Amino acid sequence: MSDPRTPADIAQLFSTAGDSVTLINTDTTKRSNETEQEWKDRIKSNVDHLEGVKAYKKEDGTTSLWTTEDFTAIDAAITAGKARIA
Repeated sequence: MSDPRTPADIAQLFSTAGDSVTLINTDTTKRSNETEQEWKDRIKSNVDHLEGVKAYKKEDGTTSLWTTEDFTAIDAAITAGKARIA
């Protein structure tokens, strides 16, 4: 059974993850209009999103959606985000 997502769909999913990477890497302190907990929640939400992206499966539910994508930046952002909110 082939997955209904096209290579373009998959590339878009991966590209969108870059927004979370950027946020985690650049939002190193809370914004003036948010509490410390709100900032941590925002960072955690983006870490959770990236972990979810890494776990995407094909329609069969067991095969990873990813093939040759480089997760170096995503892995680093997950690590940095977790450290920042610890």
